[in-house]
Amino acid sequence: MAKLDLVIRGGLIIDGLGNAPVRGDIGIHGGRIDSIGRVDAVGTEEIDAAGYMVTPGFVDVHTHYDGQATWENRLVPSSTHGVTTVLMGNCGVGFAPCKPHQRAMLVAVMEGVEDVPEVVMAEGLPWNWETFPDYLDALDARELDIDVAAQLPHSALRVFVMGERAAAHEPPNAEDLAKMRALTREAIEVGALGVSTSRNLMHRTKAGDLAPSLHSEEEELLALAGGLRDAGDGVYQIIPRVTGSAKEEFALMRRLAEAAGRPLSYSLLQMPSGDADAWRTSLDALAEARADGLQIKAQVAPRPVGMLYGLDLSFHPFSLHPSFRPLLDKPLAEKVAAMRDPAFRAILLAEEPQDSNPVSLATVKAFRFAYPMGPRCNYEPALADRIDKRAAALGITPEEHVYDLLLQAEGRALLYQPGANYRDGNLDAVREMLAHSGTVVGLADGGAHYGMICDASFPTFFLSRWARDACAEQRIAIEDAIAALTSEPADMIGLGDRGRLAIGAKADLNIIDLAALELHTPTVAKDLPAGGRRLRQGADGYVATIVSGVVTYRAGEPTGLLPGRLVRGTRRLAA
Repeated sequence: MAKLDLVIRGGLIIDGLGNAPVRGDIGIHGGRIDSIGRVDAVGTEEIDAAGYMVTPGFVDVHTHYDGQATWENRLVPSSTHGVTTVLMGNCGVGFAPCKPHQRAMLVAVMEGVEDVPEVVMAEGLPWNWETFPDYLDALDARELDIDVAAQLPHSALRVFVMGERAAAHEPPNAEDLAKMRALTREAIEVGALGVSTSRNLMHRTKAGDLAPSLHSEEEELLALAGGLRDAGDGVYQIIPRVTGSAKEEFALMRRLAEAAGRPLSYSLLQMPSGDADAWRTSLDALAEARADGLQIKAQVAPRPVGMLYGLDLSFHPFSLHPSFRPLLDKPLAEKVAAMRDPAFRAILLAEEPQDSNPVSLATVKAFRFAYPMGPRCNYEPALADRIDKRAAALGITPEEHVYDLLLQAEGRALLYQPGANYRDGNLDAVREMLAHSGTVVGLADGGAHYGMICDASFPTFFLSRWARDACAEQRIAIEDAIAALTSEPADMIGLGDRGRLAIGAKADLNIIDLAALELHTPTVAKDLPAGGRRLRQGADGYVATIVSGVVTYRAGEPTGLLPGRLVRGTRRLAA
């Protein structure tokens, strides 16, 4: 009798293509799916999946593992939430191409935009590359727990071509534009899946300087589109401006998609202030563009996009107060001891935050709109539990109330500030965005915002909240929910060889106990290079995760096997 590498027996097969679930077996050989249905062949290893779902591995199209993939082998937290392929290099930021004297500039941008501490990058990045092809070669030598694919980041490209003129936001000349176009084409031809840029004015260095790409005029953005057109491949990923006219911003993205002749994806959020209907304006324009044949997709988050405050995190309500700054790098116990001193409390409560970065100032001042996270993470808190509301009910100031909250659990208490996608205190806008035919689940940001955000747990939240726990009117059918995490994002970036359970497809799978699926509360670990901190968030319910036919996680615990590799270029399903 023929023998297979792995057979998964008796699971509820959800193929990732939106078809109705069926119970059966899956046989795997040589890293590919060999057979589906009734599998008579014996496996070298067999897994009993009775009572569980068997799905394709999840594909996350919006991550920032550009650095982490070069210094460690496990791309957590994404790989602990069923993700088996990630696309990095989003938002126009990354580390290649980069000349040796430009490294500090790119590190400063990544530190500010994506909250990756400078000391972590200084120790962790090997810098064994200069050009973008060099960077892919460096990644090619890595062994990881999941597959990675890369995009060419605009800020790095601009600095590489223009040097100090890029940081000064000078306009490019004709030679600069020609070089950017040529290097974009080169990146795609050596294996990048696209090019990315950002127009979001919140994207700044820690000191408050705008990221190099932010004042780029349309001519420069069109040069990147031209590089994609020349290569005949790749996706244009863009973070649009969140202020101003949503209609005009979409019109620009439409022109870029037309010029490139390639798919374009952009971030879409319901913003907490400004034009309340901007997200709907964008969706209407998106529907019109897609009806006209343009391949444009909006990346949307399945829950509020928010940040966490804590004494051991990047920000908390007093982190920018002059008297607290000497404590920023002290151990948590030392911070707690100082804050329990009534005299120090009086000093902090009398001060105001000070910083050169307006985004950082706005971040700490927004604490009054945060909620205590509690022992069970709640991403849909009641308005009455908001800090300003609780303080008013207690007859004290929000600063006084949050001071006491931060000291709970020996200083480990977390506060959750649901910024975008929670303007009306519910997820109705999120559900409407998810239902649109032109959207894809994204914006998880794994590998970034180490001390602020832990949204790489999106897949677990999406399945439990929308496919299991939602009311009948809002529930997403499980076969559609799995497609949203698998084939839909995979197809958007040109990876048709995964995200589906089909014969010949790459053997990336999850075995999931849907009833047991539950998120853990985020915790702080100091396990990055140089002892840098990051938020981690585990989950229950993942029975096994499989990459290229190899079991990488069992019950959420790593097996130590590292079959993940760099993915170069777009892929089609093998015959």
